[in-house]
Amino acid sequence: MSPGAATPDPDVAPVELTILDAARECVAEFGVRRTTLTEVARRAGVSRPTVYRRWPDSRALVAELLVREFREIIAAAVPTTGPARDRLIIGIVNGAAQVRSNPLFGKIFRTDTDLMLTYVFGRLGRNQRQLLDLFATGIRDGQADGSVRAGDPGQLAAMVLLIAQSAVQSAVTVAELLDGPAMDTELRHALDAYLAPATHPSRKE
Repeated sequence: MSPGAATPDPDVAPVELTILDAARECVAEFGVRRTTLTEVARRAGVSRPTVYRRWPDSRALVAELLVREFREIIAAAVPTTGPARDRLIIGIVNGAAQVRSNPLFGKIFRTDTDLMLTYVFGRLGRNQRQLLDLFATGIRDGQADGSVRAGDPGQLAAMVLLIAQSAVQSAVTVAELLDGPAMDTELRHALDAYLAPATHPSRKE
């Protein structure tokens, strides 16, 4: 596995992991537009049909690569102790901060922003659904321990995904108003306010 490659995913076949790692190398070196499935296949040491059977074009491959990394970064950032709501929020905030500072994501945001928006954040693919599952699991745990409000976990997870993606993809737009630490603070407040149980009307803060 190459330096900086993502953690092996038990749900992904070894050949797919090899291809994804090769794609990561290509994007880091050439950018999205100049990354081809032919070059990815060459670096992965597999035939072109092996790659084409799994992804129709380089953009679909790169989209899966980036969302996989986004999901794994957030999953690794989730603490193992504390109320479930706190764990989920800390994981998302820290994960989003890591994504914003990630060299691979940074290069793509600088050079291929339109592709990032279309092929990563504009589609609900397999890895997007895995990210939703990760969020929904945290939400269910929070509902079980009383730290997350009632509601359909899938729907709450979808809104959490939208909030987190916005904080990543639009961070550059508001950088003059919200630098890194300020963005983390406001994202934490947004998620906490959205997921917290409703306060009883008679309760005084």
